[in-house]
Amino acid sequence: MSSGEMMFDESHMWVRIEDEDTAVTGLSDYAQDMLGEVIFVELPEEGAALVRGDACGTVESVKSVEDLISPISGEVVRVNEEVLDAPELINQDPTGDGWLMEVKLEIPTELASLMSDGEYERHLDNLEGDLDDDEDF
Repeated sequence: MSSGEMMFDESHMWVRIEDEDTAVTGLSDYAQDMLGEVIFVELPEEGAALVRGDACGTVESVKSVEDLISPISGEVVRVNEEVLDAPELINQDPTGDGWLMEVKLEIPTELASLMSDGEYERHLDNLEGDLDDDEDF
C-alpha cells in the first residue's frame, strides 16, 4: 500500500491515491469504531462499476448491517480477499490491512469533493455533537 494522503467522504469511507488513475478505499477508523466488532463484509466483484454515492457493498457488525457507499466512481480492479475471509481486519487496521477495494478512477475530478484528514476530523466533531451514543453512523 502507498503511504499517500488519505481523503474522506461523508459516508465514512477513505480514499488513498495509489497512482495517477487508481485509488484504494476503505472504512474509516471512526466508522469501524461506531460499528463495533465487524463480522461480515460483502464487496463488489472485480470489474464492477462503482458510482459515487451509490451502495457498493455491506458491512455487518454485532450491532448492525450498513451499506458501504462508494466515495468515488470507477471500476473495481481488486478487492481485499483477506478482509472477506477475516472481516475483523477492518477493526484491527482499517486504514492498512483492512482496506476494501482498489478502484480505477473514472472521474478524477470527484476527488476534489473529498475531505482532507483535518476537514474530516472537524466533520466528526460536528457529528459527535449531534449523535447519541447508540445511533448508527
